[in-house]
Amino acid sequence: MKLLENIDSPADVRKLARTQLTPLAHELRSYLLDSVSKTGGHLSSNLGTVELTVALHYVFNTPHDRIVWDVGHQTYSHKILTGRRERMHTLRQLNGISGFPKRDESEYDTFGTAHSSTSISAALGMAQAAKIKGEHRHAIAVIGDGSMTAGMAFEALNNAGVQEDVNLLVILNDNDMSISPPVGALNRYLARLMSGQFYAAAKNVGKSVLPGPVLELAKRLEEHAKGMVVPATMFEEFGFNYIGPIDGHDLESLIPTLQNIKQLKGPQFLHVVTKKGQGYKLAEAEPTLYHGPGKFNPAEGIKPAAAPGKMSYTDVFGNWLCDMAAADKKLVGITPAMREGSGMVRFEKEHPDRYFDVGIAEQHAVTFGAGLACEGLKPVVAIYSTFLQRGYDQLIHDVALQNLDVTFALDRAGLVGADGATHAGNYDLAYLRCIPNMVVMAASDENECRQMLSTGYHYKGPAAIRYPRGAGIGAAIQPELTTIEIGKGEIKRKGQKIAILAFGSMVAPAVAAGEALDATVANMRFVKPLDVELVKQLAAEHDYLVTVEEGCIMGGAGSAVAEALAAEGIVKPLQMLGLPDKFIDHGDPAKLLASVGLDAAGITASIQARHAAAEPRLVVNNG
Repeated sequence: MKLLENIDSPADVRKLARTQLTPLAHELRSYLLDSVSKTGGHLSSNLGTVELTVALHYVFNTPHDRIVWDVGHQTYSHKILTGRRERMHTLRQLNGISGFPKRDESEYDTFGTAHSSTSISAALGMAQAAKIKGEHRHAIAVIGDGSMTAGMAFEALNNAGVQEDVNLLVILNDNDMSISPPVGALNRYLARLMSGQFYAAAKNVGKSVLPGPVLELAKRLEEHAKGMVVPATMFEEFGFNYIGPIDGHDLESLIPTLQNIKQLKGPQFLHVVTKKGQGYKLAEAEPTLYHGPGKFNPAEGIKPAAAPGKMSYTDVFGNWLCDMAAADKKLVGITPAMREGSGMVRFEKEHPDRYFDVGIAEQHAVTFGAGLACEGLKPVVAIYSTFLQRGYDQLIHDVALQNLDVTFALDRAGLVGADGATHAGNYDLAYLRCIPNMVVMAASDENECRQMLSTGYHYKGPAAIRYPRGAGIGAAIQPELTTIEIGKGEIKRKGQKIAILAFGSMVAPAVAAGEALDATVANMRFVKPLDVELVKQLAAEHDYLVTVEEGCIMGGAGSAVAEALAAEGIVKPLQMLGLPDKFIDHGDPAKLLASVGLDAAGITASIQARHAAAEPRLVVNNG
């Protein structure tokens, strides 16, 4: 690591000779593999962007020139080269550095990302701001081929293409195709030619000198010549100067091409082809397996678990989906590019004609489901809680307003751990329960999750079932596709004075707190429709009510209970426990829950602190 250990900023990279950049890239890739194998994190995507990262920081004057990394799970090399090498051992850990770009972490992280397809819009805003302020700087958006499936990316391209005098470069990092011969020496030559001053000048001269028919012929020849080896026409119709595709691992191609582009004016589009997992054969062979691994030995690779642990909620959903599809031929499964993450691999194999991956297009996923429902089919949209936020208007306008029969399986509800605030599903209870016609459920264990999925599926209207990331509590799962009564909770424990109304993942810690405090504990099950009769019963039989949810307190399940009490004219002390009004960073999920008082000990302590003054004898049962 003789070169890398002396790199504390991109300025140090720019001091190197061109001949030193390839050895630097090799050192960087080795460091990446060693570092991520010890912490866990995104690996395949980062191994694929090593040379591109080196080239960008070598050619452009960062941070004066702005780089916006779409999604940002490919930015580990960027972090290492921008002064965070010695903190990589804290990656995605509590109080450590983020797995995504964060503006408050480094001046080189010009825009916070983690959801896809935002980079072109943000970079265009930066480029336009530079123009307005009279500052000469470049704005570069680095976006993957997956993110280019989202409508937002094309909205930004459509807007950018008519702004001819902004210094915007969009780099399409295409890692979904192999580097075949057409992307070799010939394309290197074409890329350098098309990005050069002579080519740009020739095109401008042609516009002013050539007669109309000759100019049109020249344009057609140019488009056809480029079209034989590159998909240029579409992006040029957007108003961009298209360059590429070029080998994204070849610094002798990347650097001169970027240097030429730097001299051009107006929107530029560079198409680079990279390979996920580049340089680590195991990740190259199985890039999905190595997309976001935990800790592993690089010499041995990822080993299968020695013994199966508790079933994850994602697996519960995946099994339910296949079972319900076998029972009902009308079921259709939809995912916005999250087949593995949402547990739909088996479903795709067993029911390929009823499986639809619509790409990173959450808005389309929701309305596509609405269209299916209009024709009497039964769509199930499997989506992370944090990603359903992106289809909120469609959820209201296209589904709920028409009371269409669409089931939403909301994975990753609540805190998610290492991915942090950008991926946490903290707001679904609040943003769903305010929508008319919606049924909203929160699963407390694996078997209840399966029952709720069946309940939501059979409900004649829009229904959402939220469940957390990771394993359940180990509850036995009944194979039947049984349902539960809509809007009815259950008492889990009988106690005195205090009633804890728990929702979803908070039922288990609430029961433990109830044991310590001799409190009644209710599994409320439904956030909408709320079991108002149970609320009234608990209010009549107890002195204090406490709500607990793994979601934002503001507008959440506790607010629903408060509204119900107010509507019934019931005045009763009510304590709401949940996620505070702030964004919660990455870290171990158990530690994060403890930090906001949502483990058993924290729930117990919060209740005791609130009511001890009124009830001096309210003590914790430590026995």
